[in-house]
Formats: sequence, C-alpha cells, structure tokens
Amino acid sequence: MQIKHEALETAATKMDKTLGVLRKELVSIRAGRANAQLLDGIMVDYYGTPTPINQVGNIAAPEPRLLTISLWDASILHEVEKAIQASDLGINPANDGKMIRLAFPEITGEKRQELVKLAKKKTEEAKVAIRAIRRDANEVFKKDKKASIITEDDYEILEKEIQTLTDKKTKEAEEILAAKEKEILEI
Repeated sequence: MQIKHEALETAATKMDKTLGVLRKELVSIRAGRANAQLLDGIMVDYYGTPTPINQVGNIAAPEPRLLTISLWDASILHEVEKAIQASDLGINPANDGKMIRLAFPEITGEKRQELVKLAKKKTEEAKVAIRAIRRDANEVFKKDKKASIITEDDYEILEKEIQTLTDKKTKEAEEILAAKEKEILEI
C-alpha cells in the first residue's frame, strides 16, 4: 500500500536532482575520449554577454581524442580560446583562423586510477546527499505523526517507502558510477 505524502514526493524530486548533478559532474571528468559535453560549463564573452560555447559554434568529435569548434562568428575566436584556457580542462586550444581544435592526450594508467577515485568520491557525495534527503523526510513524518496528521501505521508505511526510494536512488548512483568507471578504464 502506498500513501501520498508531500515530503515523500519532495524527497523523490530532490533525489532525482541529486542524480542529475552527479551525472553532470561525472561528464566533466575527462576520460581520454573527446566529448562535447566537456565544454558545457565554459562560457564565452560574446559581445558582453556570457554565452555557452555550444551556442556560438558547432562542436564536433571527428576522432576519439579530438574536438573541433567551428564558430559561426570568427571574430570571437580569441575569446573562445581564452575561455578554454581559463577553464579547468587542462587542454591548450589550437586555432587555424577558422576553427579551434582541442587534442586530448592519452591518459596514463595512474591518471585513470585517479579519475576513478574522483568519480567514486563524487558518487559517495551524491549518496550522502540522498541519505540526508531521506533523513529530512523521516523528520517530517515524525512531526506529522506527533501532530496526529498521520497514523502510526501510515508512519511505518511512509518510513518503508522512503527507505525503498533511497535504496533505489543509491543503486542508480552506483550504476552511473559503474558506467563512468567502464568509460575511464576502457580506452
């Protein structure tokens, strides 16, 4: 039997957002393969307005370790170069006057292990956040039980439901990590 409760629905939404943040953070971990999403967080000063790189040009990955950026407005070539250099990508952009090339170096085994460790750390942070969301929901359930808004039976059912949801979202975080680990170690 399921019981509708606002705190349960809020917890589910927050947990989904936490997993979304985890996915974004893991995408930003460079696995040696060129991925256009690596550039998502980089903003370019486009006529005084901070604009994402993917909105000022076309990003392509013609080779596994190469990204190219073909700008729609060649006058901002140097702005894009500066933005990439200022980012934490650790890649030096090369430009031929029309296009920017980002060559990703081969990753050593030691660096791969560091990246896996970082991915595990980010996943653990997400799991801690999910458990904190569960704790907050449980506190709401306790207050509602104390205020006689819900019965003892409803409280127990809600406690089980939030635990089931927590287990499901924690497992999802582990699956996201497993996919990233495979990506890092495969290349």
